[in-house]
Amino acid sequence: MARSEDMTHCIELCMSCYQTCLGTAMNHCLETGGKCVEPKHFRLMMACAEICRTAAHFMLTNTPHHRHICGECAEICTECAQDCARVGGMDECVAMCRSCAESCRAMAA
Repeated sequence: MARSEDMTHCIELCMSCYQTCLGTAMNHCLETGGKCVEPKHFRLMMACAEICRTAAHFMLTNTPHHRHICGECAEICTECAQDCARVGGMDECVAMCRSCAESCRAMAA
């Protein structure tokens, strides 16, 4: 079964969000320190990166279980966007997480 355009777009957003969250955490956050490396915040960024990668994987394998994973991905991305906005200095991460959350919410529906 062929993937829809929406799913293909969601996979791309999930992979971009994975790269953005992981890259921001490992570079910006570790180098900035302070609030950026608070355990709760840093763990949330790691969880966000991993659920995005997992959601993309589930969609790529075309399993109907992708809906559950995408729903969870949308929740974690939303939480990550809020926390990155709270910490500050991570506008790219905030925007990417919001876009990914919106797309994953649609995939979960």
